[in-house]
Amino acid sequence: MRIVLIEDDHGLGASLEEYLGVRGFTVEWFSDEHLFDPGRAGYFDAMVLDLILKHGRGEDLLAHLRGEGFRLPVLVLTAKTDLQDKKQCFELGADDYLTKPFEPLELVLRLKALLRREGRAERIVIGDAVVDLDTGVIKKNDREESLSAKAWEVLRLLIRHQGRLVPKEEILQAVWPDVTVGDDVIRHYIGEIRKVIPPESIVTYKARGYRLDI
Repeated sequence: MRIVLIEDDHGLGASLEEYLGVRGFTVEWFSDEHLFDPGRAGYFDAMVLDLILKHGRGEDLLAHLRGEGFRLPVLVLTAKTDLQDKKQCFELGADDYLTKPFEPLELVLRLKALLRREGRAERIVIGDAVVDLDTGVIKKNDREESLSAKAWEVLRLLIRHQGRLVPKEEILQAVWPDVTVGDDVIRHYIGEIRKVIPPESIVTYKARGYRLDI
């Protein structure tokens, strides 16, 4: 489960990044909301959003995402406890609202519940392989298979866009947003994935990208 965390408090942001990370989440944390590209919202499974940010208001970012048509589940995490603040966020399209201080475990439970409601935490059957998006486990003939972290991210992206061509540029931006890598890197991880799921389920579009057929 890939989470984007928008939180300007460095202490809290770092601790949440670590806490969620050891519990199976992949977290990208932004202490400055200007560093987050809203166009990448579709690459994440959920957003944890503070309202009082470094340069502005979380409400404005939420409104922008919904105005652009992104249905990314958003959990608001804030010190604002007033009912009117909650009302405004829900009217703008927030999916959940958790006030500070809070127990980190409650955040985990809320995120998992939110992802289940969105149908993003589920098991996907690809041929003889069963991919559990909730736990990050892949089983084939009742045997657990392993993938490297980057191969798993590529597979999750293909699953999220199953049935359509995912351009290589989109894969690079989603999986390696801050690193310049070549097409051969994508081919390497596609090859790793094909050893775990039926290889023919991933269709290659030469020089363009890949499509996953389930």
